[in-house]
Amino acid sequence: MMNWEQLLTAKRTGQENLTVEKSGDRTQFQRDFDRLIFSSPFRRLQDKTQVFPLPGSIFVHNRLTHSLEVSSVGRSLGNNISRLLVENKIAETDLVYEIGSVVAAACLAHDLGNPPFGHSGEKAISHYFSNGYGSSYKGAVTDAQWNDLINFEGNANAFRILTTKFHGRRTGGFALTYSTVASILKYPYSSSSKGKKKYGYFQSEEITFKKIVKELGLIELEQGVYSRHPLVYLVEAADDICYQFMDIEDAHKLKILSTDETKALLLSFFDSENDLSLLKKIYEVFTEVTDTNEQITYLRAIVIGKLVQACTDIFWSNRKNILDGTFEGALVDHLPGLLGKAMVVCQNTAIKRIYRHQSVVEIEIAGFKILGVLLDEFIKAVLNPKLYYSKLLLPFIPEQFQVTEEASVYKKIQTVLDFVSGMTDVYALELFRKIKGMGLSINGF
Repeated sequence: MMNWEQLLTAKRTGQENLTVEKSGDRTQFQRDFDRLIFSSPFRRLQDKTQVFPLPGSIFVHNRLTHSLEVSSVGRSLGNNISRLLVENKIAETDLVYEIGSVVAAACLAHDLGNPPFGHSGEKAISHYFSNGYGSSYKGAVTDAQWNDLINFEGNANAFRILTTKFHGRRTGGFALTYSTVASILKYPYSSSSKGKKKYGYFQSEEITFKKIVKELGLIELEQGVYSRHPLVYLVEAADDICYQFMDIEDAHKLKILSTDETKALLLSFFDSENDLSLLKKIYEVFTEVTDTNEQITYLRAIVIGKLVQACTDIFWSNRKNILDGTFEGALVDHLPGLLGKAMVVCQNTAIKRIYRHQSVVEIEIAGFKILGVLLDEFIKAVLNPKLYYSKLLLPFIPEQFQVTEEASVYKKIQTVLDFVSGMTDVYALELFRKIKGMGLSINGF
């Protein structure tokens, strides 16, 4: 069984041999939070699609606002569990007081590996290798490496960004604490694990992954498949709660869902008898606040509060199974009674009415076309650097992602994936247009 004394550590990637220095102003986990929020990859999330196209006259969520909201909810969940562990005297380490900070930091990092154009970006990269021009590279890499490419995974890419030493950068990547890094490992196994749709690390980060899981005492459930760090469940719950209701709120602002439909979805989380006083307060607020968007915002905030408490209870009730690695599913999968039913209705509505909306599908189509061209052009350039056209393209790749001619094909392909997946939506579109010669004006023509 895992134990909190081992699960919580201030040891950092790339700085394992350094003595952890105490600071009077910030804890080690608060340093993780600050390091992430001031980073360039985090700032670039402001121009990466969450679900809807970015932005028109109506501002919708992007990856940055989503991550900040997830971090806020995650901190609440972490603080709740920290308080319960302290009150029940379960953990014998002072680091237990910092669980809220660990979860908040991990929530900031959970989407860092997502490419441009939302989740369709992951599919576009995978499609390029499995069904596009990239399929010709299959024989140049190992089977395990090929699995990484044809099933490109944003979660594994986030782990790579956080822990890998890129050219000219420091060892250990962001040099975050092991506990914070492990808290984003929703899928603690590789792309080669049988029967698994998603995975947590690329072959290039296998040594780092194994070092972290060994240090933290994560349980090997079967060969190569490890238990989650318990705090992963809190990060995942915060993400599940936020994206579900923020997508609904955005759909309401974009008039994809009517006000009555949106209110009905949110009010379905309240029991007419047990929540009578709360419902009375809601309708009193509605009497004063007549702006429909503000009404939806108020309702959404109360629903999130209910779900934070419910997920806290689920985690606490199942803490033994979580610590021995036998707990199955996400915390929201175990929501009781009315809450569980209401969540399923929201999920089904999102699938039918939101994720298949024309504006969302248009982004997916654009992502496939743009990322396919960028990958094809830059991979050819990296693999054939002496060609004249390659020499024109290669300067676009930042120094941190450049590799030597002697590097393996897998590493050369990865350097392009690092470059392309880190792009914002706007930059990817602009570079695509430049490469295709669109919008150029030469000598007045």
